[in-house]
Amino acid sequence: MTAYGYIRVSTRDQNEDRQRIALQGLNIPEKNIFMDKQSGKDFERSQYKRLVRRMKRDDVLYIKSIDRLGRNYGEILEQWRLLTKEKGIDIVVLDMPLLDTRRGKDLMGTFLSDIVLQVLSFVAENERNNIRQRQAEGIAAAKARGVRFGRPERPLPENFKEIHRAWRSKKISLPKAAAACGLPKGTFYAKARKYEENLKKWSK
Repeated sequence: MTAYGYIRVSTRDQNEDRQRIALQGLNIPEKNIFMDKQSGKDFERSQYKRLVRRMKRDDVLYIKSIDRLGRNYGEILEQWRLLTKEKGIDIVVLDMPLLDTRRGKDLMGTFLSDIVLQVLSFVAENERNNIRQRQAEGIAAAKARGVRFGRPERPLPENFKEIHRAWRSKKISLPKAAAACGLPKGTFYAKARKYEENLKKWSK
């Protein structure tokens, strides 16, 4: 039996110390602790795949909490089945003692463990969906207040009006007009359309 640990943080800026300290307290060799700095939306993670290839039957995998394994309800259950049923690996979730497959190997113990896993996996994914919904609602509310996101729009070049008139009167081509303003053709055209729409509004 060999002990392994898995750590996941969603971005490179997040700190994994809390998870690492919890695993080191179990005397897991450093070489057996694998870490991904990647979203938990799926299991396409390089270190997780290396970990799964390394582990053998009767090995034990420790994780701090169920959402460190992943955040997709269906995929968490599938990975749990793959590890425990097909590969014969035990999993211990430190934040949830009921999710310790070393205990309760009888039918009732397995049943309770599976029920707890399904509930926690659903909660993890549901919270993720709620966060995304709150973010979307916050962005929509901010936009309604006039808050702009992304890069601020660059002001029109000083010669834009003059070049625009020459282009619309067919004195110069679109590529020449864009070049005269120092803009890509698509950008010049988009700015021209917006400029014309504003002119119509102002004339009303």
